Amino acid sequence: MDLASLIGLVGGIGLMLFGIISNNGSIPSYLDVPSFIITFGGSLMSVLASFKLKDFINGLKGVLLTIKEPKVGNVNDVITNIIDMSNVARKEGLLALEEAAGDIDDEFLKKGIMLVVDGTDPELVRGILETDLVSIESRHKKVIGVWEKWAEMGPAWGMIGTLIGLIQMLNNMSDASTIGPSMAVALITTLYGSVIANWLAGPTAAKLGVNNALEIMLKEITVEGLLSIQAGENPRVIEEKLKTFLPPKDRGALEQDEEGGGEG
Repeated sequence: MDLASLIGLVGGIGLMLFGIISNNGSIPSYLDVPSFIITFGGSLMSVLASFKLKDFINGLKGVLLTIKEPKVGNVNDVITNIIDMSNVARKEGLLALEEAAGDIDDEFLKKGIMLVVDGTDPELVRGILETDLVSIESRHKKVIGVWEKWAEMGPAWGMIGTLIGLIQMLNNMSDASTIGPSMAVALITTLYGSVIANWLAGPTAAKLGVNNALEIMLKEITVEGLLSIQAGENPRVIEEKLKTFLPPKDRGALEQDEEGGGEG
């Protein structure tokens, strides 16, 4: 579970409630069904109109990916795995990797290994895997785009709701006692729109973008590692090449992990 997203979502709504209560506000006064329908419903309909139905539904499901920990693994594990395979290939030959591929769950890595084992031209291997990468990123961006569009539409529909409320208020100026409550209800839609953009949709799009960047980087490491193995490069050289994907402060940690694994 991704605690950062969970804590952020729960903490955000908690701080909003604290702000209301600490100023002696009444939580029910911030709840208005018509305002909710206009802002949440209207903004969602705008998002729906901007995408194909299938992409819209898949995009909304993407919120679950911000709470779940990505299954793509971490950089150190991927690099270590590539180095282990390079050692196997160097000692036993490329064909020995075919047996290792049977125990791998990562379909991208498995595809790359089989291409290498089959003796596919290195440039063709790179082309196939990079095309796969482009397709993966394109699918991710469709999901991210749904949330970015909702973050854009939320405040817009909040303003639409506010304008509707103001028009209704101005059409009923005969009773001065209703002006204050009517203005409050009109402004609630603006609040709802801001909540959609800054508490839900915006952060969700950002976290999905972070997860996408991580997965693409790991797959780029995989591509470079497999091509290096195919070229018969020394495992130590492959390690140094792949470590360039890591920040300098994390490169020492990778060496320590490998030493620890070797001691075991």
